[in-house]
Amino acid sequence: MEEIKQTTTENMNKAFDALLHQFSKVRTGRASTSVLDDIRINYYGQPTPIKQLCNISIPEARLIVIQPWDKTTLAEIEKAILAANLGITPENDGNVIRLPFQALTEEKRKEIVRNLKRVTEDCRIGIRNHRRDANEAVKKLKKDSGISEDDEKKALKEIQDLTDEWIKKVDEVEKTKEKEIMEV
Repeated sequence: MEEIKQTTTENMNKAFDALLHQFSKVRTGRASTSVLDDIRINYYGQPTPIKQLCNISIPEARLIVIQPWDKTTLAEIEKAILAANLGITPENDGNVIRLPFQALTEEKRKEIVRNLKRVTEDCRIGIRNHRRDANEAVKKLKKDSGISEDDEKKALKEIQDLTDEWIKKVDEVEKTKEKEIMEV
């Protein structure tokens, strides 16, 4: 019984973490180095994260400056950023690459919020699917006479409470991110 609850908690936590990772990639009109997290450069035959090859700084609210330690990687870095389709055009001056973030239009902000709501709903669905799986495991345990009817009801209630707690967390981070995006 405890094992079912533990597994369910872990699975719901993973779904929530995946949502936070998706949120970190969402552009808000402000510069954030997290947009570069998944970009890899072919460096001496190895796909290497961009953050391991460069000094990355944010000198202004809407600008990221990428200064590679090895200047020969500048072209590769620029190509990788373009291929990542971030919606930002890199500016290469031969020493550093600048990523200027444009101010978001109202229409673009609303589009981002729509996508945000879709991603958030996918997370809620994932959490509910984990609840369903846990409920089925508890009911199977009851059917196999592993637990009493009272224990079954108690476990189902605990699983529902756990689900409600995770859905509440998802709702909170969604509201926070939506407010951040709509802020001009």
